Amino acid sequence: MSITMHEGLIDQDQKFKKRIASRDTSTYKVAHRRKLVVGFPIDEGVLGFQNKYEAAAVSPAYDIWEETGSHQIDLNYFERILRSPFARMIYASKMRGTTNRRRTVPKEIFKQIMFPLPPLEEQKRIAGILDAADILRAKRREALAKLDDLLQSTFLDLFGDPVTNPKGWEEKKLEELVSDTKLGLVRSSKEFGWDFEVPYVRMDALSNDGKFLPEKVQNTKASSEEIENYELEEGDLLFNTRNSKELVGKVGIYQGPNGSVFNNNLMRIRFKEEIKSVVAATQFRFGRVKHELEIRKSGTTNVFAVYWKSLKTLPILVPPLDLQQRFAEIVTSVEEQKAKMRKHLEQLDDLFASLQQRAFRGDL
Repeated sequence: MSITMHEGLIDQDQKFKKRIASRDTSTYKVAHRRKLVVGFPIDEGVLGFQNKYEAAAVSPAYDIWEETGSHQIDLNYFERILRSPFARMIYASKMRGTTNRRRTVPKEIFKQIMFPLPPLEEQKRIAGILDAADILRAKRREALAKLDDLLQSTFLDLFGDPVTNPKGWEEKKLEELVSDTKLGLVRSSKEFGWDFEVPYVRMDALSNDGKFLPEKVQNTKASSEEIENYELEEGDLLFNTRNSKELVGKVGIYQGPNGSVFNNNLMRIRFKEEIKSVVAATQFRFGRVKHELEIRKSGTTNVFAVYWKSLKTLPILVPPLDLQQRFAEIVTSVEEQKAKMRKHLEQLDDLFASLQQRAFRGDL
């Protein structure tokens, strides 16, 4: 089993698509039922009770704790308290170590941290309230995922699968459809901050599933000439040219105001009128283009790249413009719905954090 930030202790195959545990697990620790497993970084809530199996193998790097004394504990309640924002603030203040992602709270200090423990029935009542709030958050996240699935199925209904092109649409190389490409500006960490005025889009402003994340945009300084040459316009396709093997090649449509500039690990791609950027971007997430990108990646163990010379020959379907426009309108409508849902999810997250904090203080 592995520990996650948001779900606690889960089966490894729920977190990873492949086995990451060694074939020889003789050195792994065994977490019996009701044992607390603590990973790292602890200040991100990477801990959870093993309450699914009589015994489970966990990483030898994890710590395992067991209950002592005569206290009656509802594990659901206690895990939520241990993973609450207030508890994580306490962990952060007491962490030790030199390696950032491996810093943790020394065992003797961890044992001394005080947590509220009301009577068992009160623990269950509080856990029930937090469960109900968490279910609402999970349903909202599920609804957002279904909207993403809707866009994929809508694309297939309108245009067919790009892998087989069953409707026989015209196909062109990417370079034939593009009016302009450009890599962005290099900036050092000293050139970020609210003292600067020009929005600067880095590769973390694209989520792994292709969403543009305006909250990740930072400010930098740029001359008028740089702004003119590296300005982003709404609808530009951003392609991540350098990243880890899994993330290189992620794409997203820029949805911010004109006047932003962008990082040199991103390529700005502007299309001719014969294809909508959202239609091209969607194809980057289907099997055919993803497979082509996989072939064209080059790099070392940690950093891979796909540059224009390898990218320009990617095959892209070019359906009729009226169908493309119809798809673009559907995408706009769905994105508006998703924005409302994300706003509601933020409110639910705030509510959940408030409930956790009140539970930690003992006044829920």
